[in-house]
Amino acid sequence: MTEPKSDIPGVIAPPPLIFLGYLIAGIALEYLVVRTQGLDMPGSLRWTVVTLFVLAGAGLIIAAMMRFRIAGTPAPPWQPTTAFVAQGVYRWTRNPMYLGMTLIYIGLTVAANAPVAIWLFVPLILTMHYGVIVREERYMADKFGVAYVNYAHSVPRWL
Repeated sequence: MTEPKSDIPGVIAPPPLIFLGYLIAGIALEYLVVRTQGLDMPGSLRWTVVTLFVLAGAGLIIAAMMRFRIAGTPAPPWQPTTAFVAQGVYRWTRNPMYLGMTLIYIGLTVAANAPVAIWLFVPLILTMHYGVIVREERYMADKFGVAYVNYAHSVPRWL
């Protein structure tokens, strides 16, 4: 007898914790091990960049979560999805929450003046891609079939 297929995508960890883990690791490496020269960015420019990135990221996350609420489906990937959302910000990107988390991550690395955390950006995105996004997309295609596959072919994964 085969096990019933789980009704969750099976991501490796909650995405906010993945971003937070990389951020903490990058800042810790910056200040405890590597000790670079920092970003060499004037303070006013640095805080402008931080503000813009964090606000833009938070805005994307809020807009995406509102769309999930309107659709009546949970946002956390450890809960079963009841609908896929293709309206609002989801018309431009399939992953606005992860794009928002990425912008916040970059903003916080600039705030911490931690280039090492920026160096961890590529492994972070690879972890998100293979550990979260590919799994979610496979789950959505299995659950919603042709409608989701057509959506995925017409809307970019990031931008």
